[in-house]
Amino acid sequence: MRMRGRSVVVTGGASGIGKAISLRLASEGASVAIVDLQRQPLEGGAEVLAEVENHPGNAIFVQADVSRWQDLDRAVSTAIAEFGRLDVMVNNAAISVGKPLLETSEEDWERVMAVNAKGVFFGCKRSIQQFLLREPRGEVRGRIVNISSQHGMICAPQNFAYGVGKATVVYITRQVASDYAKEGIVCNAVAPGKILTGRAGRAVDPDRLAYSHARTPWSRLGRPEDVANAVLFLASDEATYITGENLMVDGGWMAS
Repeated sequence: MRMRGRSVVVTGGASGIGKAISLRLASEGASVAIVDLQRQPLEGGAEVLAEVENHPGNAIFVQADVSRWQDLDRAVSTAIAEFGRLDVMVNNAAISVGKPLLETSEEDWERVMAVNAKGVFFGCKRSIQQFLLREPRGEVRGRIVNISSQHGMICAPQNFAYGVGKATVVYITRQVASDYAKEGIVCNAVAPGKILTGRAGRAVDPDRLAYSHARTPWSRLGRPEDVANAVLFLASDEATYITGENLMVDGGWMAS
């Protein structure tokens, strides 16, 4: 029950990695505001609110587009109105168009960067506004966990805008951590490697899977729960004197 009494906002929290994060935090007693465009998981299966009922924590769903300030502001305000406070902001929402540079249109670029970069900017800004209104609990006023990617550190093959957007998340994390540490605000990121969420399509192309297995020293590829466990650690009081970090959850890919 490491998150008992804590209120958390998870963007993109209804599907894939975001769903796993929402459930993991709820399993530790958190009150979770699941912010997403739709309730139904993109990979299929039960809605996250139905699954949260089996956990000690509780949750609400807020439909919002993180690329719009009005939506993000409303989502955080709704969480505060419902739970009375905001302790942790998890900026997870992201999209991809899966195109190399010369095939990436201006519309593709703007769409991906609006969610993957601007959405994280908005999430950090709105949560910090709220954190600064409260007194610290111990040393910490609030925590931000951004979901970056190993492809924010190395190239994202045939996926130009996505890689640039995730590299932006890594930079935002370090800048926010440095600027607001003296205010008691903690900002870290989790960088997943190849994670199998159950979604079909490009993510499970046989050639891509074979490449990922060859590059990953661990005996399997990642699961959403692997990322969720890392988020739980960084969102909890167990993560002390750690800020500005980009924690790799990649089975050793970046180490090899």
